[in-house]
Amino acid sequence: MSPLPVAFISHGSPMLALENGAWRQDLAAWASGLKGVQAVLVVSAHWESDGAFQVTSEPAPGILHDFSGFPEELYRVDYRAPGHALLAERVMDLVRSTGHDVRGAARPLDHGTWVPLQALFPEATHPVLQLSLPRPRDPELLLQAGKALAPLRQEGVLLLGSGGLVHNLRRLAWAGHPRPEPWAEGFEQWVMEALEQGDPSRLLRAHLEGPGYSQAVPTPEHFDPLHVVLGAAGEDTPRTIHAGWQHGNLSLRALAWSPAA
Repeated sequence: MSPLPVAFISHGSPMLALENGAWRQDLAAWASGLKGVQAVLVVSAHWESDGAFQVTSEPAPGILHDFSGFPEELYRVDYRAPGHALLAERVMDLVRSTGHDVRGAARPLDHGTWVPLQALFPEATHPVLQLSLPRPRDPELLLQAGKALAPLRQEGVLLLGSGGLVHNLRRLAWAGHPRPEPWAEGFEQWVMEALEQGDPSRLLRAHLEGPGYSQAVPTPEHFDPLHVVLGAAGEDTPRTIHAGWQHGNLSLRALAWSPAA
């Protein structure tokens, strides 16, 4: 079978789970064109683990409402996708092939996973697994893990990174929707130029070279899933699924990599 694409989804505010705006519509339109998806593996900004990778291994993981201060309606949202024990073993074998430690974990799906999956696959019939981000931070390790996971693309597994190219909750305009500030637009533009040039090594140095990095990426967990995706994407060509901003400076950029036609 042809390899599935890989994607990086900026998941924004959890309120996107209740909204039917352009972000949801664009993600749904992209997913409707996918063929052969048997399962989904998500690397979410909201699962970090100490020292080793972890993979969800529960047959029915359930979900976490891992946020606070939102309307009650949001806490009633559910997403009952099944897990997949055999796929979890396959993922662990591939990660171990890089020489890195990995283990199974009994953990529900966090909102970095179920919020975008609600838009992509609202029926929740595909098995869903999560792969954690190990601490301490090592972007090169994440790139290697993505390369090791690339064979899954030909096995019906859709690999998603879920985070945000620009994610600084302290710099948001919660009460309105102004234009993003120059530091936010400038950093996202720098990232997009690196992606379009097919230079993932440039993004490994984002903390050193990216203009506005300290404001756009005050902590790395929302940016790090991109490294896993880039490893799995190889030399594939990226395209934008959705471009936009939420609360001023919160990027909603969603990208997919597919083999060149």
